[in-house]
Amino acid sequence: MYEDTAAVDQATDWEWARVDDWQPPTELDTGTPHTARMYDYYLGGKDNFEADRRAAQAAIAAYPALPLLARTNRQFLGRAVEFVAGRGVRQFIDIGTGIPAVGSTSEVARRVAPDAHVVYVDNDPIVATHARARVAAHPAGRTAVVEADLREPESILDHPLLRDAIDLSRPVGLMLLSVLHFIRDEEGAQAVVRTLRDALAPGSALILSHGSPDFASRESSAEGVRIYRGASSPLVLRPRGDVEPFFGDFAFAGPGLVQLPLWRAAPGHVRTAELPEGWQDVSAYAGVAFKS
Repeated sequence: MYEDTAAVDQATDWEWARVDDWQPPTELDTGTPHTARMYDYYLGGKDNFEADRRAAQAAIAAYPALPLLARTNRQFLGRAVEFVAGRGVRQFIDIGTGIPAVGSTSEVARRVAPDAHVVYVDNDPIVATHARARVAAHPAGRTAVVEADLREPESILDHPLLRDAIDLSRPVGLMLLSVLHFIRDEEGAQAVVRTLRDALAPGSALILSHGSPDFASRESSAEGVRIYRGASSPLVLRPRGDVEPFFGDFAFAGPGLVQLPLWRAAPGHVRTAELPEGWQDVSAYAGVAFKS
């Protein structure tokens, strides 16, 4: 029987990784809203700038369920990592990780398997700095932070830090949570994921969540897309029929590709009374699938 972890249940009680003496790199553009820092704001974090906060507040005004979406996405991460680790996977690559917080991939995975290896990948220097600070005490060779862009999957797969921590000849949990909706079709979103899938060994899992217009009003979806045009990456909301192909020929684990809060929300079945208030407005899909 599946049980949520304590960190997942504490949906609004996050402790945030901070670097007390950290200063933003001189080349960092703090005037352009960054998607990772906006997401940090949705979760109640402090690692964001004024431009991020203004954009995030405008997005919330258009779509009030955004903070709930961020929390339920965090809960999905905990449930999915615990589930995949319980299936014997001991390596995880978390791409688009965002600002690290309690309930991170490495923390959840190591509650199930203390020997788990985790690589975090993000293209934001703030994320990389905080992630490195958070994993500094982890055993050498078991956790790494790679600053790279999902649009260049080969640079991720070939990165020496990833190669030191991850054995691609063995099963891997590939995590793409709330990141693919920042990759446009013309940037080769499907090809990017296919490259990553093809590099994985049999028994690997794809853990994915993706924003969708299927559960929100046309007006709020359009306004969200408009707001993100001024951010570091545009927002591409995809219907279910465009999200499912990201999994290729991987076989879905139950309950398949479903609305984000409904993925294994309770043992054996979904008890909607136990879901957070307003969950019906969470406009995103989630799923876990395995490579045979």
